[in-house]
Amino acid sequence: MSQENSDTAVLVNRVLRGDEQALAELFAGYRHRLWRMVNFRMHHQLQGRVDADDVLQEAWLNAVARIDRFLVDASRSCFVWFRMIVSQTLIDIHRRHLGTQKRDATREISIHGGWSASSTSMSLSFFLLGHLTSPSNAALRVELSQQLDAALTSLSDIDREVLALRHFEELSNSEAAQVLDITEQGASMRYLRALSRLKNVMEAIPGFPDRPQSR
Repeated sequence: MSQENSDTAVLVNRVLRGDEQALAELFAGYRHRLWRMVNFRMHHQLQGRVDADDVLQEAWLNAVARIDRFLVDASRSCFVWFRMIVSQTLIDIHRRHLGTQKRDATREISIHGGWSASSTSMSLSFFLLGHLTSPSNAALRVELSQQLDAALTSLSDIDREVLALRHFEELSNSEAAQVLDITEQGASMRYLRALSRLKNVMEAIPGFPDRPQSR
């Protein structure tokens, strides 16, 4: 067992005895990865109004409130457990701030307790087109957005989600499989298939500057 795994095991054992400080140390170790998830999933209308660090602070309080569930819910992966709590917290924040504006995009419990297909597509599109922000690029952004939306719609909900998890949230194949409750082999096959299909479509779009690379 590596020193890192040994240290984590010690913290996990302390958490199982109700030690909130140990839970805080575990959370801190995953904070950067959780921040990346919040940054990717946060609706563009909230950016500038809600800080990712505030989302993580609220999620931390929710994690403390669920510490008695740690043994069962985090038995396979501490990170996946924290990610679930952060994801649910962000969904609640979307509902509070955007209300009916976000209702369709946060009909989220459609992908094994994760985000809705429309919400994931929105996040993917926003990040893939994020560089086209100047007024001179406005028309190009609209045109490319329509073509990209059509490309994303051609993917199944789970393929789209595994692409988001692996490529943008940078989860491992094992973690993505746990989030989606599918086998690791299935997650790997879906990711490679979705990435290949998206690249093929993007290469056929005139003027699209970025190509996703496999991870």
